[in-house]
Amino acid sequence: MEIKFAESERSTLGIEWEVAMVERSSGDLVSAADVVLTALRGEGDAPHPHITEELLLNTVELVSGVHHTVSDAVDDLQGQLAEVRAITDPLDVELMCAGSHPFGQWFEQTVTDKERYHKLIDRTQWWGRNMMIWGIHVHVGIDDREKALPVANSLLDYYPHLQALSASSPFWGGVNTGYASNRALMFQQLPTAGLPYQFGSWANYEEYVADLVKTGVISDHTEVRWDVRPSPQWGTVEMRACDGLSSPEEIGAVAAFIQCLVDDMSEKLDAGEVLPTMQPWFVRENKWRAARYGMDAEIILNAAGDEEPVSDAIRRELERLAPVAERLDCVAELDQVNLILDNGASYQRQLRVAEQNGGSLRAVVSSLTKELRHGLKPLPAKPEEPQEDFVI
Repeated sequence: MEIKFAESERSTLGIEWEVAMVERSSGDLVSAADVVLTALRGEGDAPHPHITEELLLNTVELVSGVHHTVSDAVDDLQGQLAEVRAITDPLDVELMCAGSHPFGQWFEQTVTDKERYHKLIDRTQWWGRNMMIWGIHVHVGIDDREKALPVANSLLDYYPHLQALSASSPFWGGVNTGYASNRALMFQQLPTAGLPYQFGSWANYEEYVADLVKTGVISDHTEVRWDVRPSPQWGTVEMRACDGLSSPEEIGAVAAFIQCLVDDMSEKLDAGEVLPTMQPWFVRENKWRAARYGMDAEIILNAAGDEEPVSDAIRRELERLAPVAERLDCVAELDQVNLILDNGASYQRQLRVAEQNGGSLRAVVSSLTKELRHGLKPLPAKPEEPQEDFVI
């Protein structure tokens, strides 16, 4: 089976952002996507070109166009968010994004009436109905098909960095799971989801897809739902591991990190270098550590098994990628990774809000809607403690 890889300009960018709708007064999820998407229809009843439905009616997905810079992609998404708000605000519906809703129950949600989704639920049953999750997907352009799998394989070395920064699903159905990202472990229950196989050639990938199509596992390559995957129809490598991010600043930060990593790898391949990879068992362990411990994870760095706290590894990568960010004009966005490091990742902020409000998960939803509306602001500087006078 031949799978063509679309032409794509190197390191161009596209972002998909799943956003949930909640009742302003209660924080409960609202199945209003059909109302929103109907209102957004254009001339001749044409669907909106970038705002689409998702598995559940409580969700709309914002899909950016193809951009050269992260700032343009984020501005694009912000414009789409404003279009949605123009419809939801008068309905007393707020918008939020996180890997999971803190107290929503899967059995109360309505599946979007689309054959693709009904087929998924029919096959996956309880696990499929539990997919009450939100994420972001970042596409980065690959200018040569032969680069796609080496880049995807090497991106797995940075899986825990991105998982920890984006982790935002500590609660599930009203329960504190003890995980920074419960979404990461929930989503991998679907067929073909989870960590990818580390194929050595494009032909290996084509053989894999052909096998799955022949045995009825999938209809085509788009149903391979790996955490990191080539997207042949767009000519990109797609990072899908990240939990939903609650603010434009975090979207920009994580997208810039991914764009810089991919561009740096692309340049190394052009120079004839071999990209580093880790053993699959190290990659799997890193995924679990980042999902469980988030920013407190001790991660495996390389095939030699060296380890380091993920927060230290992220700071080191920010320094290493600084020249790449200059080249891609995303210095400000990459620097916003520090905003996450300083404020805490979303899961940490959610846990903090719950603790400060007597365990109230409605307060957590409220804080998430405020972050999405107003952005993630730097923490106020701590006042300097007065120096004591010492008498000798």
